[in-house]
Amino acid sequence: MYKVAALYKFQSIASPQEIQVLIRGSLKELNITGTILVGGEGLNGTISGSPDAIDKAITFLKSVDGFSTLDVKYSTSSENPFIRLKVKLKKEIVTMGQPNVNPTEIVGKYVEPRDWDSLVNSPDVVVIDTRNDYEVGIGTFKGAVNPNTKSFSEFPEWWEKNKDKFHNKKIAMFCTGGIRCEKSTNYLLGKGVKEVHHLKGGILKYLEDIPEEHSSWEGDCFVFDARVSVGHRLSEGPHKLCYACRRPILPKDQNHRKYEHGVSCHQCFDKTSDYDKCRFRERQKQIKLARDRGTKHMAGYDGN
Repeated sequence: MYKVAALYKFQSIASPQEIQVLIRGSLKELNITGTILVGGEGLNGTISGSPDAIDKAITFLKSVDGFSTLDVKYSTSSENPFIRLKVKLKKEIVTMGQPNVNPTEIVGKYVEPRDWDSLVNSPDVVVIDTRNDYEVGIGTFKGAVNPNTKSFSEFPEWWEKNKDKFHNKKIAMFCTGGIRCEKSTNYLLGKGVKEVHHLKGGILKYLEDIPEEHSSWEGDCFVFDARVSVGHRLSEGPHKLCYACRRPILPKDQNHRKYEHGVSCHQCFDKTSDYDKCRFRERQKQIKLARDRGTKHMAGYDGN
């Protein structure tokens, strides 16, 4: 059994490259896999390893100056959900494209999972899902507004077009692990919204803490690793991944006439060219050859 840690913290880093090298070296020694983004605004990532290795990795990360209060959420996976370790330098650890947004200054009011349903059931509260359309598509909170964004950077534009609909309303926002809401709530407060709340720990913490029989969550939660989705108690969900468009699909979708492993699914078949599909088929061929040789292909998981 592998232990998975989703982590983030907004904290000014003077020398991101030095932190990148430090983290990469320490986590490699522990045989950690996954991805960590390092930027001038902080850290964000998900990593996996043996329970002991993950515990040591988190202890190390919290020892880095300024990160003692690193936000961490744990879950498990029957198989390693990552192929390798990647520690990347990024301008933003979650991309919103708003240079004036700074979560270290002010964010919305945190709402504990146990208090979430009571808040969002109030008639003067509007609940907004800040995730992308394909994430919302497999699960969300009952009654939540779906902005239908393809990336988080589209959220500010969506808000400006729709803000009048929410005049004099309290805003409650949520996302997978909490990091996007740090920025989105800061953005709304900067735009003059008076009362903004967000789910502490995100959907993952809610699903971990709240029993299914008392939950207002419907469906599964998309996660950015080989598990694809998780449900209540963070159990592994039923979804697979289309390795052409990287969107979640159910096992039954693999029987769709537009599905071809690694090449297309019913969601992307009509959005890619014949040339694209030929490229994807060649990639799958190289993945199979690598697997037959007992080596790992650079593309990583192929869904088998």
